[in-house]
Amino acid sequence: MKLRMPRRRRDRLLAGAAALAVVAGAGTWTAASASGDAPAVHRQDQVLKMPGADIDTSYFLAGGGEDGGAKRPAVLLGHGFGGSKDDVREQAERLARDGYAVMTWSARGFGRSGGRIGLNDPEHEVKDVSRLVDWLAARPEVRLDADGDPRVGVSGASYGGAVSLLAAGHDRRVDAIAPEITYWNLADSLFPGGVFKKLWSGIFFTTGSADGMQQAGTAPQDAGAGRPQDAGAGAGTGAGANGTGTATGSAPGSGPQDGAPAGPGCGRFTPELCAMYERVAVAGKPDAEARALLERRSPSAVADRIKVPALIVQGQDDSLFPLDQADAMAAAIAANGAPVAVDWAAGGHDGGMREADRVQARVAAWFDRHLKGDGSADTGPAFRVSRSGGIDSTDGEVILRGASGDRYPGLASGPRDFALTGREQTFTNPAGGAPPALSSLPGIGGQLASFGAGLSLDFPGQNARFESAPMDADLQITGTPTVTLKVRSTAADGSAVLFGKVYDVGPDGRQQVLPSQLVAPLRVENAQQGATVRLRLPAIDHSVAAGHRLRLVVAATDLGYATPAATAAYTVSVEGPLAVPAAPGVRTAAAGMPAWTWGLPLGALALAAALLGFRRTGGGGAGGARAGVPQPDPALADVPLQITGLAKRYAKAQDRYAVRDLSFRVEKGQVLGLLGPNGAGKTTTLRMLMGLISPDAGEIRVFGHAVRAGAPVLSRVGAFVEGAGFLPHLTGRANLELYWQATGRPAEDSHMAEALEIAGLGDALERAVRTYSQGMRQRLAIAQAMLGMPDLLILDEPTNGLDPPQIREMRDVMIRYAAGGRTVIVSSHLLSEVEQSCTHLVVMDRGQRVAAGEVAEITGGGDTLLVTLAEPVDEVAVEKVAALEGVGSVVAADDGLLVRLDGATAAGLIAELVRLEVPVTGVGPHRRLEDAFLTLIGGAA
Repeated sequence: MKLRMPRRRRDRLLAGAAALAVVAGAGTWTAASASGDAPAVHRQDQVLKMPGADIDTSYFLAGGGEDGGAKRPAVLLGHGFGGSKDDVREQAERLARDGYAVMTWSARGFGRSGGRIGLNDPEHEVKDVSRLVDWLAARPEVRLDADGDPRVGVSGASYGGAVSLLAAGHDRRVDAIAPEITYWNLADSLFPGGVFKKLWSGIFFTTGSADGMQQAGTAPQDAGAGRPQDAGAGAGTGAGANGTGTATGSAPGSGPQDGAPAGPGCGRFTPELCAMYERVAVAGKPDAEARALLERRSPSAVADRIKVPALIVQGQDDSLFPLDQADAMAAAIAANGAPVAVDWAAGGHDGGMREADRVQARVAAWFDRHLKGDGSADTGPAFRVSRSGGIDSTDGEVILRGASGDRYPGLASGPRDFALTGREQTFTNPAGGAPPALSSLPGIGGQLASFGAGLSLDFPGQNARFESAPMDADLQITGTPTVTLKVRSTAADGSAVLFGKVYDVGPDGRQQVLPSQLVAPLRVENAQQGATVRLRLPAIDHSVAAGHRLRLVVAATDLGYATPAATAAYTVSVEGPLAVPAAPGVRTAAAGMPAWTWGLPLGALALAAALLGFRRTGGGGAGGARAGVPQPDPALADVPLQITGLAKRYAKAQDRYAVRDLSFRVEKGQVLGLLGPNGAGKTTTLRMLMGLISPDAGEIRVFGHAVRAGAPVLSRVGAFVEGAGFLPHLTGRANLELYWQATGRPAEDSHMAEALEIAGLGDALERAVRTYSQGMRQRLAIAQAMLGMPDLLILDEPTNGLDPPQIREMRDVMIRYAAGGRTVIVSSHLLSEVEQSCTHLVVMDRGQRVAAGEVAEITGGGDTLLVTLAEPVDEVAVEKVAALEGVGSVVAADDGLLVRLDGATAAGLIAELVRLEVPVTGVGPHRRLEDAFLTLIGGAA
């Protein structure tokens, strides 16, 4: 329900006229292919004439072309700075298939649109959005709330996210918004704490300037023709990635049309923005006029007018628009009485959006609730944050776990105080601000930090350090730590420019991590005699392990920011503790499916499956919805593994099975070797066994339970598949503790001491993993797989890269583990090791089972022995051996005798041979496993 002032008839007529006036051409409809049964998406590319600029647009509808079919809500999707409408095409097509009329556009100065970049100037870029809303209001397929008033939502990331907020503040027809990784106050983002963020600002302005300059140099008559990568597109080519579709009317990108000429080097920026940047960049610090200019173009300028439901997604790895920007917009919009949800996603401007699919699905659900009015749409919790759960040993990717709360906690919830040690310290701002400390690099810093490989660097003599005592328990920081500082400066103007950061420091005091590579700049004025200031450190979500310390560093320089050129001495001391927010109401989700999805009765399971099956995921996959979950088989409750009729084909190899009609069974206490040449289907089988991929046919049962992704029975399975991945700066023990915490299971259930004893790592557990040899890493991976002492342990190539002594140790680990009544499945190419460590074998070739049974049976050692001799024997001796009781037959071979037993034992045979004075040198299986293996697979390993 929407509360709006009624429009007068004249206003409605003007809105309709405006919608018609902006059309520069009718455009052309093209059909985009759709997969499966999804409806085709039709795209209309056209140029809309706006005052001072031609705007290149695309309009998407599914299933109806121009006639549109049923009335539907509309969505406007904006793009990021330096991009174009092409960047959001895939998301637009998905939303169109979900029943929306979707419009994308290239903002002024970008892509193939004309005009100058005004950084979302309310008089230009924001009014362009209102004119797009006018255009949507005239479409027959778009649902209207009133004449000239379509049901419409706006979303976008970064630059496009800010315009969604501004559109909601300037145009009351906007019904819902979903801004992503964007700013609330651009002045605070580029001048945080009164310090000029020179590196990011330089990237901003160089991007816009270089594009315009290059185009001006190549086509003077069309200075706004687009970014360099668009040069080969052709004047009439639409924006579609497949190059189809044309637009009629004025050619897009017909040059800056906003009137005033720009100065040298301004490219597509408006002259006032260009002048502002040059002035601040030369001075090295912002002035009041620059702040006022950016604030007028920021969403914060219309804070009291944004009164629509807002899903706010902000990246944790973002030194451009950090989490405090999302906090400010959430507080302002909630104060207006509008529904607000906040999502701290993994990634950002420094780390890429690593959760793009999840975020887009949540945006779609948000619009389903607030545009379609679908009360059943799951819009997620009021607050969600993605947390690292360590490294997935199967693919080396960072594991993400969601934590959530039923309300947004802000940046100062549940503060805990930690005393800091350290005397008053004096340090220097070097002449010219060089060499500068290093915290992050725009665009990549967060990516490195997510793998524990941060690049922070502090130069001696340029900073003060203060430390807490070691943590007596794990600490989860969620929000903005704060501390009070006393600062004195010898600078001529009495000011000081400082950079605060909090490190997570390991027990040895040397290993330190800067969470998300973030730093908080602060300009302190009038500090000649000393000034007391409250330093707000970067907002983060970070877990500090027990035994670690917090280290506060206050530095004089940072590569990303402008610092005074003149040398000065700063004296800093801490006054009071470091206040750290813990957000106690935020809980991390356990690994796998929530308990309620499998613990409820069958009827509740069916309902949950139906709800989950119809929820959009942004695309299909092998693990799609299935019609029900098979019930446990009580007869198999004590059987670790039974595979029946298993089959799998990959999408790109429909003519060839990776696994076909595979069946075998594994019992308790067995060490099963899974053998086969490369491409035999071993790893595919193991991935299906762990629920990572779904079979096309057949079933896998573990202790009687059918295996599905997230199946609770998988908690009884430990796995090490395709290599180990660990955080290199952490100790082996810390890596294992972090992994177990990510499962959400109680610490006492880990049986860590027992797993470590079997793995035999000794003192190496307390060293950083980066110092480990390959063998130690492999054993640490085995220990990780054994945490919780799973009843079924799966190891894929556990001896890769190990030397002979390490291989022998790994063999002992597997044998010791199975000796306790558990089961081990090992896939390996080292047949001699398999022969010595395994009790049973399954041999695969071209996706099928070619043999299964005990090792002795596969090698032929079940009833036939090879007796090697020191010298040849005559036929009489052979006949004597054949006549022995319990011997079925004897055949002379090149290297001895092949004796088939028929009741006799190997020990008894040896005794009889010695009695007959046969010169025996050895007795064993009549062929090695290698011989048997090559025979089974046709000689090609």
